[in-house]
Amino acid sequence: MKKWFNVGKIVNTHGLRGEVRVISRTDFPEERYKTGNMLFLFKSGEKEPIELVVSSHRTHKNFDLLTFEGYDNVNQVEAMRDGILKVPESQRGTLEEGEYYFQDIIGCLVATIDGEEIGKIVEILTPGANDVWVVKAKKGKEILIPYIEDVVKKVDIKEKLILIEPIEGLLS
Repeated sequence: MKKWFNVGKIVNTHGLRGEVRVISRTDFPEERYKTGNMLFLFKSGEKEPIELVVSSHRTHKNFDLLTFEGYDNVNQVEAMRDGILKVPESQRGTLEEGEYYFQDIIGCLVATIDGEEIGKIVEILTPGANDVWVVKAKKGKEILIPYIEDVVKKVDIKEKLILIEPIEGLLS
């Protein structure tokens, strides 16, 4: 069975020339939405995805704006709204050491190097210089873990376990 990865959701059309507004779910929008790249549109109620080839990409506010080959007016893309853009696992690409896909990190258990269980990662924020992993602690509190070498000591994707060495004030 083919495994798919979500790279974005079409939330609206933009203008009259077939551009769609996408909320990106990928770490690599420049790569994913490059002209000539193939994306697959999954719409609820449809069995088979629609194959799309990116013909343009630009960013506007917090959105990625895309057009696709063969779709050049708003009437053709209106039906794509609420569709999910995905790529097959074969297109996932390789990462450098210390780089991870969001979907591999979310759901991981976080513990200190001393063995104290903190909670599970529920979200990843990308505010600036480094990512911040949002951990839902046992007591329901959210703890923000900066993804920096001083704090994150081991990431084990296979075991879904992340070991951290908390800096002062991190867990309080």
